[in-house]
Amino acid sequence: MRIPTTFFCPILVCFGFFQRCYGAGHHVLAAKVPIAKNQTKLANGETEVHHRPKRGWIWNQFFVLEEHIGPDAQYVGKLHSNSDKGDGSVRYILSGEGAGSIFIINEVTGDIHATESLDRERKAHYVLHAQAFDRNTEKPLEPMSEFIIKVQDINDNAPTFPDGPFVAAVPEMSALGTSVYQVTATDADDPTYGNSARVVYSILQGQPYFSVDPKTGVIRTALANMDREAREHYAVVIQAKDMAGQVGGLSGSTTINITLTDVNDNPPKFQQKNYQLYVPESAQVGKPVGKIKANDEDLGINAEIKYSLINPEGAAMFSIATDWDTREGIISLKKPLNYERKKTYTLQIEGVNTHVEPRFSYLGPFKDTATLKITVGDVDEAPVFSMDYYIMDVYENAQIGTEVGAVTARDPDSKNSPVRYFIDRGEHGEKYFNVDMDSGVIKITQSLDREDIPWHNITVMASEVDNPSLVSRVPVTVQVLDVNDNPPEINTDEEVIVCESLRPGQVIQTITAVDKDDFANGQRFSFSLPSGIPVNPNFTLKDNKDNTASISTRRRRFSQLVQELYELPVVVWDGGEPELSSTSTLTLRVCPCQRGGRLQTCQDKMGLLSSAGLSTGALIAILLCIVILLAIVVLFITLRRSKKEPLVISEEDIRENVVTYDDEGGGEEDTEAFDIIALRNPAAAEELKFRRDVRPERARQRNGPKRGYDSPPEPDQVDVQEFIKQRLVEADMDTSGPPYDSLQTYAFEGQGSPTGSISSLDSPGTHSEQDYNYLDDWGPEFEKLAELYGEDMNAAETDMAVAMTAAT
Repeated sequence: MRIPTTFFCPILVCFGFFQRCYGAGHHVLAAKVPIAKNQTKLANGETEVHHRPKRGWIWNQFFVLEEHIGPDAQYVGKLHSNSDKGDGSVRYILSGEGAGSIFIINEVTGDIHATESLDRERKAHYVLHAQAFDRNTEKPLEPMSEFIIKVQDINDNAPTFPDGPFVAAVPEMSALGTSVYQVTATDADDPTYGNSARVVYSILQGQPYFSVDPKTGVIRTALANMDREAREHYAVVIQAKDMAGQVGGLSGSTTINITLTDVNDNPPKFQQKNYQLYVPESAQVGKPVGKIKANDEDLGINAEIKYSLINPEGAAMFSIATDWDTREGIISLKKPLNYERKKTYTLQIEGVNTHVEPRFSYLGPFKDTATLKITVGDVDEAPVFSMDYYIMDVYENAQIGTEVGAVTARDPDSKNSPVRYFIDRGEHGEKYFNVDMDSGVIKITQSLDREDIPWHNITVMASEVDNPSLVSRVPVTVQVLDVNDNPPEINTDEEVIVCESLRPGQVIQTITAVDKDDFANGQRFSFSLPSGIPVNPNFTLKDNKDNTASISTRRRRFSQLVQELYELPVVVWDGGEPELSSTSTLTLRVCPCQRGGRLQTCQDKMGLLSSAGLSTGALIAILLCIVILLAIVVLFITLRRSKKEPLVISEEDIRENVVTYDDEGGGEEDTEAFDIIALRNPAAAEELKFRRDVRPERARQRNGPKRGYDSPPEPDQVDVQEFIKQRLVEADMDTSGPPYDSLQTYAFEGQGSPTGSISSLDSPGTHSEQDYNYLDDWGPEFEKLAELYGEDMNAAETDMAVAMTAAT
């Protein structure tokens, strides 16, 4: 039977108390308790009474001291079962942690011993199991029971500081008792048993500057206003002792390196109150000429110093800047020095801390001043020009040797040495100017042209006669003034486009002029046609009085076929002194523009093809293809005409009853029915067939001379009715003019209409003086009509222009 260990603990405590009171030194056995009897019948007829005793384990010790030193094994305790009668029939067995090696048991008596020295810090307790067997039968008398052997602590570990040594910092001038750092020691002993792990702190080194709290280990300042500048680093040694600091306790120590951090508790100080500095008068403006420094015992930003000049005399000529790396004041020159004018300067320099702590204001102002006396040294200087730069001007028609201007320089030294002048030829290869060596007068050496170079930049140098190595330079700019020496020109290189359908007085182009001269002489233009030649019958020119002129048409309509190009000379004058003029000839090209003049350029067909990017070879190939196609079409028509097929297939034909209608309406006489059977007989046609699509005689009269037609009869000799009848006969006999089933002829207007005819067939052929240009404004519906009448007018005007040209 397994008895819980927690059950034995209070019993053992009581047992120990009982032993101490009565001096008992023997093991206590379990008390016998009456047990119910069970009877068993034996073989001999007798009955045996079995008593069931209460079983359990008893031992009187479960602690073992650590670090045991001795020749014999340390006695731990005894295991005893109440089944053990003391006759050696019970055998005790021990198992678990350390059984058989660290802990051994006497199988007969149950005594347990520790054979090794134990360390509580490595292992604080061991869990073991015990069991009792009958030595004879090897049967367990008790179930396996678990018990614990604890290692009792002794003070065998000293306090330690595992993270030491330590580094800490505290500001200088801190108040008394300012916390600096806290240390904590560790002790491996049992903190729950005795005072082995109870630690107290003390300071071994670092007094009287610092102290430590015995219980918490907090280090504090023990002196007020410690000065970093006097001492910056401190090594403080802290000791930790266990056993509450009693005699015999173990101890350990560590070092804390404490540094006093800087605060601004020291003002800047110049090493001396008066300084002297020598500066030559040749010192360059903006360059450093000297340095000055104030000392500050603080560090970092607490030692930063800003320098300044506090007197007006010094601030006017010099400046001072702070070098933050070296904490020096850099003195530079603001204006050129002149020994002949002023030989000494006095500078009042102030150095001030940039970061000040108000709590240290009682230590005084954190700034200091010093006086710097600067002595100017005399130096042989180069000549000085009277001006920093010179601007001169001269007219472009000035003669060679004309004076442009003069430069002046002098020796700034007291000896006033003579000065010589010359031009720096290294910058300009062309020698347009020269300077007189003694007087500094600049003159022209070559002809000037404002339109070529309007400005000339030269450099004049001056040197002392006594010391030619000292040279000074000055820039001189010469402006070339304009003279009206360039005539104006028409500002156009392109052809002027003239549309064929232009009206008289319509503006074709607005022209302008350009002049190479400047604004004063080149921006007042006037235009006109040349005088002394006949009046131009085609175009006129109007001066718009705003530096432009307008070209207008003088007559109606132009024809590209009659004349494509016209030339118009134009004279333009400028308003300069003297007044200049030039004549430019404009080329005007006639083009068949769209209505409204939307097309402004025109080219011939070959030009269009060339502009499209076609080469000569490509054009030849296209022409060959066109010739081949034309040959094929002609061959096809020839083959078709050679076929002999009847025109009528069936006897019944819907074309037998063709009725013609005269559009104007003439009453009953307009309708004539006739038999068209004659159209079916190809033999009835004449061998010589006249074309039915010939234009009327009036149209042939206009275009005939150009295309080789015979001259028609006079308009009063034309019989229109006979002409139409003749064409009707030709149409009746022409079997090759399709289509046959939709043929209509308009031959006679009829004589029965009371309204009369509005046709132009009977109109007289004489030229009308009426202006039909208003048809251009009636819209697209009358566009064709406007072109027809426009062509008549254009033809008449063209004939008149040709006659006038021939007369001229």
